Amino acid sequence: MLATALILFLAIGLHEYAHCKFADMAGDPTPAYYGRVTLDLTKHFEMSGVIMMVITTMTGFGIGWGKPSPVNPAKMRNPRLDWFISVAAGPISNLVQATIYALILRLGIKAQIFEQLGDPSIRMFVSAWLVYGVAINIGLACFNLIPFGPLDGHWLVGLMLPEKQRHYWFKFNQQVGMPGLFVVIILMQVLNISLLNGPVSYLFKLLVGIPFRTGFELVFT
Repeated sequence: MLATALILFLAIGLHEYAHCKFADMAGDPTPAYYGRVTLDLTKHFEMSGVIMMVITTMTGFGIGWGKPSPVNPAKMRNPRLDWFISVAAGPISNLVQATIYALILRLGIKAQIFEQLGDPSIRMFVSAWLVYGVAINIGLACFNLIPFGPLDGHWLVGLMLPEKQRHYWFKFNQQVGMPGLFVVIILMQVLNISLLNGPVSYLFKLLVGIPFRTGFELVFT
């Protein structure tokens, strides 16, 4: 639980910081005005997302969200391109974090560090922190790239569409995106369907060199 909470705090906080930082670099003063261009990650969270993070972490499956990033594309030097980069920076930050965790995990496995950690609780924490650090960040990146609702993916798709289609795409997601996303998530839970298992498993093995199941077993051995 502690490892998952720490991973989520960094994963979500740095995700939102990346959005704001790249918007700021593009000339948009809005994130700085709201005090969001900061590595004080507590500034990037809202209470409802934190409560959800705590509750779901206690149930064994951590999920949560940060405070929406205040950006104004009209104030960016190249509104369409800079906005696209600012949106993409969030999921990319999660993939960078996953890669860092994966490199440490690879080195730990190769050097047999986990076997040298005598205390079982310390060994479980360190292995869980690294294994889940890779998996959770990959999961957040993939989830946010879903082109639906308020997720980053719908902005990225919209920004690649012609102006007229982009207007209708954003309008559709603004009206039905959030409730539609919740309905899809609930249906997937009821039907026991996961869109993320495949991508997460594939990218985990690509980064770490072992299947996720093997990594999961590492936590509890």
